[in-house]
Amino acid sequence: MLPPHRHSQDGDAPIRATDNDAALARLSAVQKGYFDDPFITYLVPRAHLQPPRPPLINVGTFVRSQAIDNLVDQWLSFSKAGNRPCQIVSLGAGSDTRFWRIANGPHKDILAAYVEVDFPEVTTKKAMVIRKNLSEALGSPSDIHIIHGGTGVRSPKYHLIPADLRLPPSEKLENLLFSPNSDSSSTEDKPILSTSLPTLLLFECVLVYVSPSQSSRLLGWFVDKFSKSESIDGILGCIVYEMFGLNDAFGRVMVNNLKARNVFLPGAEPYPTIDRVPAKF
Repeated sequence: MLPPHRHSQDGDAPIRATDNDAALARLSAVQKGYFDDPFITYLVPRAHLQPPRPPLINVGTFVRSQAIDNLVDQWLSFSKAGNRPCQIVSLGAGSDTRFWRIANGPHKDILAAYVEVDFPEVTTKKAMVIRKNLSEALGSPSDIHIIHGGTGVRSPKYHLIPADLRLPPSEKLENLLFSPNSDSSSTEDKPILSTSLPTLLLFECVLVYVSPSQSSRLLGWFVDKFSKSESIDGILGCIVYEMFGLNDAFGRVMVNNLKARNVFLPGAEPYPTIDRVPAKF
C-alpha cells in the first residue's frame, strides 16, 4: 500500500513531519505538568533528550488536548449511559495515544472498536512501537496480529490501518465494514466496524491537508454506509479540530511558515471563518 511513486513519498514527508511536531509539543506539555500522558514517551524517539517547547506551545497543546478529550469523554459517557458499546475511528491519527488512555480509564469496557488510519510510513513506525512497548492493552499475544507487511495492527479492539485518506475510501477503507472473504471464518477476515453501533469519527488537524472534494468524499462514504443501518443505535458522530481564520496577521505568519516547509492547507482556504466551517459537512 506504499505510494507508487517516489516523488509522492517526498511530497508527503512535510505533512507527516507535522505529526512529529505535535508529538514533541505533547511530550513537552506533559513534562511540564500541564496534563498526564504516560504513553507519549514511547512514540517520541529519544524522548528524554528532547528540549522543552516554549510556554505558548505548551499552553496551546494543553487547550487542544483538553478540548478534544472532553468531547471524546462525552461521547463515551453518552454510550455508557445508554449501555451501548461504541466505536471510534481516528483518521490521520499519527502518534496519538488516545486508545491507550481510554484502555486504562473508566470507559474501557464500553469501547467495542478503536481504529486508527494514517500514511503507511506513519503506521509502520507506530506498529513497531506497539509491538515493542504498547501491546499489553491490546489483549493476549495470540490475539494481536501485525498485518499488511508490518504496516498495520489488528487485535480484538484496536486496529491500525495504513491508508492515504486522499484516495477513494472504497479502495482503502472498505474492509472496515465488509469482509474481504465472506466465506472465511477467520477473525482477521471479519469486518472491523458495525453500522449498528454509535461511531465517532475523529479528525485532529487532518482535513486542512486535503482538498474539499476529498474531504467530502471521505465524510460522504461514512455517512452513506451508516445511513443504511437498520439499527437506531447506528449513530455517526464527528469531532473536527483544525485551523480556520487564517487571514489575520497570526494566521498569515503561520501559513507562510508552513509554506516554507512545503506544507499547504487546501482544506482551510474555502473556510476562512468559523461560520463557514459547518459547510464542510
